[in-house]
Amino acid sequence: MPKVKVGDIQMYYEVKGEGYSLVMIMGGGGNLDWWNPHMIEELSKNFKVITFDNRGTGRTDVSDKEFSIRLFADDTVGLMNALGISQANILGWSMGGFIAQELTLNYPEKVNKLILYSTSCGGSKSVPRSQEAFAMSMRIQQRTGGMSVEEYLRMTIRFGHTGDFIDNNPDFVELMIKRMLKAPTSPEVRMRQTRAIMSFDSYDRLPRIKAPTLVLSGKRDIGVPPENGSILAKAIPNAKLVFFEKSGHALNENMEEVIKVIREFLL
Repeated sequence: MPKVKVGDIQMYYEVKGEGYSLVMIMGGGGNLDWWNPHMIEELSKNFKVITFDNRGTGRTDVSDKEFSIRLFADDTVGLMNALGISQANILGWSMGGFIAQELTLNYPEKVNKLILYSTSCGGSKSVPRSQEAFAMSMRIQQRTGGMSVEEYLRMTIRFGHTGDFIDNNPDFVELMIKRMLKAPTSPEVRMRQTRAIMSFDSYDRLPRIKAPTLVLSGKRDIGVPPENGSILAKAIPNAKLVFFEKSGHALNENMEEVIKVIREFLL
């Protein structure tokens, strides 16, 4: 399994395809197994796609360092440096979008183009999820009620997708459960990630982002309400905003369109 030393940890990563590098940063609780495999396959036809497990998730070491979005951004740049990638397109999903923003702000020379995927600016200027969605996310993170790993992963999928999509795509759901069971994240790491998420706020710094930016939001996202996409796009100079009408947090309901929009933006 490919691992590389980055600072105080060994990071697990995978590379697929050839061409200009696209570094994809996973969100809270997930690892590279959580990416839609069709999305990775399609994007790897045009780009060298680098996916990896964030600190403490999957097959990457955890360490005792206090988690922060800045630390995760430093880890990502460390991985790029270790792989000899001087500059790349950066895509961040959810918490990964926080990391992508932090990376772009602190290391602008490393970023060619930026894609913010179902994410927000954090802090008081962001639009919070509903109380019902917040309670559901806490049950997932803490695995309350003696929830098994598979049960918590099924709830995670329900959190990230519309009920219609889940009901109409049982084969996809089972494929993702199988992938997500490979190396699930511990409740402790999820809570440490949550503390890092809660302390993140990029709003006042967003006008400093100079990289061409694409913001993607699902109109039916309960995890990161779609209003957050508008906030990001208005604050980042010349950012392009695309909404996907049928999609929840993972955007899988409109995946073919998502792939098309990403490809057109990057090429």
